[in-house]
Amino acid sequence: MITAIAAVTPENWMHIFLYGIYPYIALTVCILGCWARFDLSQYTWRAGSSQMLNDKGMRVASNLFHVGILVVLLGHFFGMLTPHFVYERIITAPQKQLLAVIVGGIAGVMCLVGLLMLIWRRFTDPRVSHTSTFSDKMLLVIILVQLLMGLGTIFSYPHHKDGALMVSLAGWAQNLAILRPVYAASLVEDAGLIYKLHMFLGTTLILLVPFTRLIHIISAPIWYLGRRYQIVRHKTSQ
Repeated sequence: MITAIAAVTPENWMHIFLYGIYPYIALTVCILGCWARFDLSQYTWRAGSSQMLNDKGMRVASNLFHVGILVVLLGHFFGMLTPHFVYERIITAPQKQLLAVIVGGIAGVMCLVGLLMLIWRRFTDPRVSHTSTFSDKMLLVIILVQLLMGLGTIFSYPHHKDGALMVSLAGWAQNLAILRPVYAASLVEDAGLIYKLHMFLGTTLILLVPFTRLIHIISAPIWYLGRRYQIVRHKTSQ
């Protein structure tokens, strides 16, 4: 087992800040920023859709990306915030980790295929690229890096088949939720670099929600995935 850090020391203060304090900063900025944007600039609370500019393959790419990322996010949310004792009589930690690798891997690949199609369109289609902001393009690249790191952790699975690392990562999220930042950070002190980078970038994405098109995930209805696109023109009187 990983030993808990009893206090902040000169050697571990940066680790404590990144994995114990920074998540609270990101969440606070996210909540206050979303509230301010809704209160001051409601008309910007949208995804800034560009489907009408070029719909070739857009529905396939969008659905692959959104279905994949929803599965990944729900898996992270319930998987990391559900205490081990809740499910240990039904499924063991190694079994849960294997399930997460399989389901997360499939959903991650779906998301990756859709995301690459969206990035290609966003950067290469002249009209779509022209109407895209810098933050639109930057966000897609950040999500791509985050997704690749998440998929990259699958390759370390053979070294963590006992499920101990998964329990530690879940303990990190759960202890943050009950306001124990120092102990939470101690649980991931010995995690691999790819896990730490994945956690840091995931926290940063939370911080970016109010300032990017990510904000639409808060209010987007579930039927967004099956929507049809239609341009309606009104007849003008002759």
